[in-house]
Amino acid sequence: MPIKTFRGLLADEGQDTIALHTNDGSTGYRIVKFEIMPFKPNDATIKHVVQIFKILQTAASDEVDFSDNTLLAAASYNEAPGGQDQAGYGTIFFDNEIFNQDIFVTNVDGGAENRAINYYIELEQVKLRLDENTVATLKDIRNITG
Repeated sequence: MPIKTFRGLLADEGQDTIALHTNDGSTGYRIVKFEIMPFKPNDATIKHVVQIFKILQTAASDEVDFSDNTLLAAASYNEAPGGQDQAGYGTIFFDNEIFNQDIFVTNVDGGAENRAINYYIELEQVKLRLDENTVATLKDIRNITG
């Protein structure tokens, strides 16, 4: 199936919307790649937490909760000045999760500079059967009301 890519620069405590919804909901998506890179690497203490959710978040958070059924992916990037100590990067995405509505990317930089971060997402397009479409839509409705 086709791959759609999205990239952007997300401010500290920011949130981007990636519009994926369709009128009939017959197109689903699955995350196949999720990567982040600081706007200014090696410039300051950087402590980013970037997450992808199925629903709009009231505020970006640096707390990652894998039991949250609206969470699709999470990435963290840590680097001390000069990139010599405490450098680390990790990303996890739930590749078996199929969704057919918009998704939301959040960023929190816990470092002193409150910097923006770049993100890159690859989504695999999946044609949904009527029953899969119904299940995905009902999950989205439950997430919005729950």
